[in-house]
Amino acid sequence: MKLATFNVNSIRQRAGHVARFLGRMRPEILFLQETRCTEEQVPVGEFEALGYTTRAVGQAGGRNGVAVIANIPFEVVATDLPGDAEDGHARYIEVHAAGMNAAGIYLPNGNSGGEAGFAYKIAWMERLRSVVADRVDTFTPFAVLGDFNVCPTDADLAPGALPPTDALVRPESRAQYRALLHLGMTDALRALHPAETLFTYWDYGAAFETNRGLRIDHVLLSPELAERLEACDVDTMPRSEMQPSDHTPVIATLR
Repeated sequence: MKLATFNVNSIRQRAGHVARFLGRMRPEILFLQETRCTEEQVPVGEFEALGYTTRAVGQAGGRNGVAVIANIPFEVVATDLPGDAEDGHARYIEVHAAGMNAAGIYLPNGNSGGEAGFAYKIAWMERLRSVVADRVDTFTPFAVLGDFNVCPTDADLAPGALPPTDALVRPESRAQYRALLHLGMTDALRALHPAETLFTYWDYGAAFETNRGLRIDHVLLSPELAERLEACDVDTMPRSEMQPSDHTPVIATLR
């Protein structure tokens, strides 16, 4: 089984990129982030033609947005992250499929809105930790995939790509990411590629050609799923296409 994540930076502009990825890699479940539209505006036709069903959580104003696309039966069990009834951002979707739960997340960047914006990021991560702790404590096979907007270590960004004050590398952000690992989650890519230079995001311009990137899109697996991990890779093909997203997919294969 293949689980994948892809921040598309507007699904209406990248539907073709997603369809080509689905046709080439055939993941059973793909989570999208930054769809930037309402549920009704997601162009599902190309995905349906490939045998996939789509469910989205959208937001008006062209902001945020997450979705799941799958070619196996699934049930949506959550469309928002518990813990803050006032949070109207479309950043979380969780499904039950194939005997597991899997969540797609678009974690706040934390660089806009000053310290209040950064506080929202940290609070969101604390809420995510509570969900993960619940799933781990109840022995629920659980995967969290998406754009975490965190470079876990200095090995996860090109030298000098970000200042130390950036929210993606601040100690508080990295500590929250480590807290998820301390609960028992496995960073799938690093588990199989501990020393490789691997990025999932490159800014527009010359960053992709010069490999001046960041690793901020992750797949975390509970112990039950980590035992089944066969492969995890970054697929750079969509980033090399015309008019790409600034992110590229990550794919984990479970036996």
